[in-house]
Amino acid sequence: MIEQLKVKTINIAAMGTDSEKFCSDVAAHLTSSIGLSVFNSPEYVIFPGFCDVHVHFREPGFSYKETVKTGCDSAAHGGYTAVCTMPNLNPVPDSVENLKAQTDIIESDATINIYPYASITVGQKGEELSDMQGMAENCFAFSDDGRGVQSEELMREAMLEAKRLGKTIVAHCEDNSLLFGGYIHDGEYAKEHGHKGICSESEWKPIERDLRLVKETGCKYHVCHISAKESVELIRKAKAEGLDVTCETGPHYLVLDDNDLEESGSFKMNPPLRSEADRLALIEGIKDGTIDMIATDHAPHSAEEKSKGLSGSAFGIVGLETAFQIMYTNLVKTGVITLEKLIELLAVNPRKRFNIPLGTDYTVWNLEKKSVVDSKTFLSKGKATPFEGMPVQSECVLTVCDGKVVYKKIAN
Repeated sequence: MIEQLKVKTINIAAMGTDSEKFCSDVAAHLTSSIGLSVFNSPEYVIFPGFCDVHVHFREPGFSYKETVKTGCDSAAHGGYTAVCTMPNLNPVPDSVENLKAQTDIIESDATINIYPYASITVGQKGEELSDMQGMAENCFAFSDDGRGVQSEELMREAMLEAKRLGKTIVAHCEDNSLLFGGYIHDGEYAKEHGHKGICSESEWKPIERDLRLVKETGCKYHVCHISAKESVELIRKAKAEGLDVTCETGPHYLVLDDNDLEESGSFKMNPPLRSEADRLALIEGIKDGTIDMIATDHAPHSAEEKSKGLSGSAFGIVGLETAFQIMYTNLVKTGVITLEKLIELLAVNPRKRFNIPLGTDYTVWNLEKKSVVDSKTFLSKGKATPFEGMPVQSECVLTVCDGKVVYKKIAN
């Protein structure tokens, strides 16, 4: 069994973690907690706990969509032991007091490791900087996710302050002047079905601007949920120039394109599903290392908020409970990437980039189990997924965080 663990945690060493010790610790914990013999079968594999740097747990302010507790349950069900929560909350964590409103709930209710973002601007309004210095000690990084910082001058100021504080700017890149009321990709589906489109330029133009500012300021910079081929190329070029830049994309952008759209709120997210050419560019980006990690942008909403079709529904889908299954089935089993590469994208690279410790967190999966995505089994309050009914192979059977079992499907 320990040999099997060594094979399946091959990339742990890349994080500066002793693979041998990690494997031994996991084997010992399995033996003492649930009985090692349960997993003496080739279909079971053990991975380091997954890490998602982009989730929305909605509390405080929107607990009808999700809570810290239900978000943690959802994450553990998907094999995640660490997540980073975005600041579009009420109150927005833009001050020491408002950030504490969030961290108090995390301290009380979290069952996995949660690292909260603080906002870049007051109220995420893009008008003045938040109390970045006051919050730096207790926040993960700074982001206005859900909204792009429109002012170049303000973004420069934010980058300079983040650099001084040793923090990363994590950017939602969206130029509001290029949206024109759009809500899906400005492609063939939008034209054929009479929908308002969002052009790719609304994403890549702000990335282009920010990369210029990174070069000027020397700030650590990470781009959220890239979806467009131009974004991939801009980041590839920036990395070649030696800029301290990383980025993420989501499972849905790697598997679906706007040809897969249906007239359902479960297919509405921001940025939107783009063209097949964009999807293929993203695939190349993860294969050549331009895209560093896969993040779900887990964004739960109520059933009512997602029931108004493509035009009227809220932006956002859930993703924590399907991410590994979708990626394993559609990318690993088809030979697009290796299993080791997938673990790099889900567990190793996010922790390495943002200095998130692993400890002995791990998750156990049955890679032979076949099923279909069924949102009724989700532990998240949100049920909107574009993968509903999709055949998948693999099933999470155990997740352990800080030595505690946080999700368990099988009996001892």
